[in-house]
Amino acid sequence: MTESTGAISLTPAERWRLLLGEAAQPSLQSALPATGGSVMAMDQALTWLYGRDGGALGTDALGRHGGSEASRLSVPEWINRIHELFPKETIERLERDAIERYAIDEVVTNLEVLERVEPNPTLLAAVMRTKHLMNPAVLAMARTLVAKVVGELIEKLARDIERSFSGRRHRQSLSRHGAANQFAARETVRRNLTHYDPQRRQLIVRQPLFFSQTRKRLQPWQIFLLVDQSGSMVGSVIHAAVTAACLWNLPGVRTHLITFDTQIVDLSDEVHDPVATLMQVQLGGGTDIGQAIAYAAQNIDVPKRAIVVAISDFFEGANPQVLLDQVASLLGQGTQVLGLAALDEVARPVFDRELASRLADLGAHVGAMTPGQLAGWLAEKLR
Repeated sequence: MTESTGAISLTPAERWRLLLGEAAQPSLQSALPATGGSVMAMDQALTWLYGRDGGALGTDALGRHGGSEASRLSVPEWINRIHELFPKETIERLERDAIERYAIDEVVTNLEVLERVEPNPTLLAAVMRTKHLMNPAVLAMARTLVAKVVGELIEKLARDIERSFSGRRHRQSLSRHGAANQFAARETVRRNLTHYDPQRRQLIVRQPLFFSQTRKRLQPWQIFLLVDQSGSMVGSVIHAAVTAACLWNLPGVRTHLITFDTQIVDLSDEVHDPVATLMQVQLGGGTDIGQAIAYAAQNIDVPKRAIVVAISDFFEGANPQVLLDQVASLLGQGTQVLGLAALDEVARPVFDRELASRLADLGAHVGAMTPGQLAGWLAEKLR
């Protein structure tokens, strides 16, 4: 019999090991599975917090003994780790104990500490997970840090999008006028060969030709980014908001950003402001991907000029057949569907492979991408 902790299933021995701490390791060693990496990560997170009672070897109110070595985790790293390892109820208890019992108010409540923190993606993820605990002054400072990190991400992604969507010379399109860097030397020579003077051995160019420097013109398209806002998808939520903001600037492209759990929040009106978008996202809750797909389908203007990108771990909380039917319907009307199990700089997903495989069998594109790779994929489809 096992008990599920988030995506992790624990045996009774592993649960006792977490409750009692490192002191119980010798007694429980024979009962513990050989592969206990997740359990040890959970133990490290618990020791980081509860090992403070009486020092590194202290005992908390539950009788749990701390480990013999202090865990080297920063506050943002600890916040992110517990959100990856524990269920919602446990996370709330850990965060409450950290703030109320141990006064670990860095990032969450201490403005002076927050002002000294170096903005980085880890901090951004931690802020998103704990912003509901912040007082107004700290929240305002956190928003400033979020803006700095988002600005850096946008600057980097904008270059990738520019490369993917920038104009190219159309070599079949020639003009009699143009700049020097557009001069079509080979075509000019070929078209003026009739004016070659064999006596002087000179080619008289009566009409120089130039390539037409035109930018790709995109026919009107709709791109729907549907983002699962469960706690494990925080990295994908961040990069989806940044990607949507960059796509918003493209001519001929209307970008929709929709977050979902069991409810749907349409953030398309704020897509140009990713900071405002991220500060509105409420992480956690269930998952109803089929409902989000149906919402996108209702807002498509021209089916064959629409792309629906569902960003989720595909652990569907509702009836999966509804999701499959919705995707089949979209594909049948000519809409392109991309399922992303992760959208971040690492693109190492954890997802329901069985459901993802069934979506791929229907004809949907399924995988994991970095934001730059997604930009290239979209540019290819929009040509």
